[in-house]
Amino acid sequence: MLPVAEVFGAIAVVFNFIGYRQSDINRYRFISAIALLSVSIHFFLIGAMAAGIGCMLACIRNIVAIKYRGLPVLITFVTANLCFFFYELLWLDHSWIIVIAYASSLIFTIGSISLTSAKMIRQWFILAEVLGLIYAIMVGSIFGTIFNITNLLSIFYTLYQDSAAENKVQPKD
Repeated sequence: MLPVAEVFGAIAVVFNFIGYRQSDINRYRFISAIALLSVSIHFFLIGAMAAGIGCMLACIRNIVAIKYRGLPVLITFVTANLCFFFYELLWLDHSWIIVIAYASSLIFTIGSISLTSAKMIRQWFILAEVLGLIYAIMVGSIFGTIFNITNLLSIFYTLYQDSAAENKVQPKD
């Protein structure tokens, strides 16, 4: 099962790298949804349920957020994240490290639905990606780790490019 999990992880890395380079927010959400579905399957296959659930909810959330982003959608996905968190923590008695995965998932959820600027989303997602990286390392996910590292590098690179383009356009005194 591990080789299959790694294939899904590799697919996620490729699609998410492409997604983070998009300037159109809905194109970003769609491509990111493909990556999130792939990485969700990866995490389920390696037994990291919290990340699998968080990424599956994120995939669905990104598709929904293409058309709907209001308060009811936000409340629905935040509630779903919290319900799964408490289910894993209290019913399944999973380790405390799921707090990291669900904190990352909540940041992504709130940012994806509430924010309309690709730049602002990238800035908030730095924290979420760092939390995801910590969780991936803790559960031993090779491609989860690569996924988060490449996402962070993509975010920083794109923010740098955007900043350089903005500075080029601004008139010099």
